[in-house]
Amino acid sequence: MPAVIIFCLGLLVVLWLVGAPWLTERKRQSLRTRPFPTAWGEVLQRRVPYVHLLPADLQLKLQQHMQVFLAEKAFIGCNGLSISDEIRVTIAAHACLLIVNRPSSYYPKLRQILIYPDSFVVQRDHVDHIGLAHRTREVLAGESWSEGQVILSWQDTLAGAAVVDDGQNVAIHEFAHQLDQETGSANGAPMLKRRAQYQRWSHVLGTEFATLQARVARGAPSLFSDYGATDPGEFFAVISEVFFEQPGAMAEEHPALYRELSQFYQLDPLSW
Repeated sequence: MPAVIIFCLGLLVVLWLVGAPWLTERKRQSLRTRPFPTAWGEVLQRRVPYVHLLPADLQLKLQQHMQVFLAEKAFIGCNGLSISDEIRVTIAAHACLLIVNRPSSYYPKLRQILIYPDSFVVQRDHVDHIGLAHRTREVLAGESWSEGQVILSWQDTLAGAAVVDDGQNVAIHEFAHQLDQETGSANGAPMLKRRAQYQRWSHVLGTEFATLQARVARGAPSLFSDYGATDPGEFFAVISEVFFEQPGAMAEEHPALYRELSQFYQLDPLSW
C-alpha cells in the first residue's frame, strides 16, 4: 500500500478519534438545553418523590442528564411488559441521580435496560468445592451485567422509589453496580477522581465491610442490609442505597464511610 494512502488512513483515524467525542458532547449539550417535557415532570411528581427533596439546581441538573440518558439508552420490556414513558422516566431519574453532580460519560458501557413486570428468575451454573457442577434458580428484583445491561423488576423499582427513607432502592443499587463495573467487575472499587483517594477508600470501605460481616455472623443489627456482607461489590451497592435514603443515620453511625461516598458522588444529602 503506498505511503500516501497509509498516511491518509491514519489521518482519518486520528480525526475520528478526536472528532467523535466532540460530536457526542455537542449532541448531549443540545439535549440538555431542551425543555423538559411536562409529561415527564408529572411522572417524577407521581413516581419519584425523592426528586423533590433535591435543591432546585440539582433538580435542573437531573432533568438535563435525564434528557441525555433517555436519548442514548435502550429500554426493553420482558415477559410481555410494554415500555412506557412512565417506566423510562422513573428508571432514568434513579440512574441520573447517581451521576447528577459527577463528571460523567452517562454509563459508557451500558447499552440496554431490561425491565420485567415483577421479580424474575435466573439460572446460575456453579461448581462446588469437590468439582461437581450445579444449576440453581434465583428470584431477583434486579441485576447489573458488565456486558452493558441492567435488569430491573418494575414492581420492585416502584416499591423502592415510593418510600424515600427506608434505605432500600433496587434501581439505585443496580446503577451503583454499573458505576463499579466501569473499572471491570463489580468489586467495590469504582473509578475515583484522584489516585490518592484509592488508599483511603480501600481502608474505610474494607474496615466497614469486615465490620458488617462480623455483625451478620453474630446476628447483630446494622444500618446496612445483610446482603451487603456478601462481597465488596454488593457492599458498595447497599451502602449507596443508604447514602441517598438514610444520610442522617449513615453520617451519625458511619461518618468516615459517609464522607467517602459524599466525595465519590459529589453530593451531601444531609444538606437537603
